[in-house]
Amino acid sequence: MDLTQSILQFALASFLIELTPGPNMAYLAVVAACEGRRYGFAAVAGVALGLALVGIAAALGVGAMINASPVLYQPLRWGGVLYLLWLAYDGWRDSDEEIEHAALGSPLVLFFRRGLITNLLNPKAAVFYIAVLPGFVVDGVAVMPQTVTLSIVYVVVATAIHAAIVGLAGTAQALLENPRKRLVLRRVLSVALALVAFWFAWKTRG
Repeated sequence: MDLTQSILQFALASFLIELTPGPNMAYLAVVAACEGRRYGFAAVAGVALGLALVGIAAALGVGAMINASPVLYQPLRWGGVLYLLWLAYDGWRDSDEEIEHAALGSPLVLFFRRGLITNLLNPKAAVFYIAVLPGFVVDGVAVMPQTVTLSIVYVVVATAIHAAIVGLAGTAQALLENPRKRLVLRRVLSVALALVAFWFAWKTRG
């Protein structure tokens, strides 16, 4: 298998993996449907940066260290679960209020930061880079450049899918001009995000 073929196969694998429902998909759908595409795309940018940083860390061996150490893995895992639950609570709490985050800066920055943190607290993101990506590394070619290239491919594929999710979910906001319907949607999606947090806790139990 040559390098080009490996990259194409990895891109396909990344595409299929990213289509699987998970924390990113659920959170981005909540933001886009309740706040609008603008904030959803800000969250997408944060998610992309988070995936890129995790990829860099994995290439440097940090991901393998976290995966091999329960002392590091479990706090990161539970931090991710609790953060998702907090996001669900925050969405429910603000369900009948306007977003006011002046003290924290621009709402766009807020959603960007939330997308970033969601990925930095996701140990499975690191596990993907150390468990799946190496299987597409071609023998006879420098490993580090390949790892970086495949990481970029994954971030690009994931970002494209996340952007599509935001675009589709954002349509719901335009259709729900009625405040009561918007309230119901936000609370339903907040509950869904909480359920994803519990699913995430089960899926990452190791």
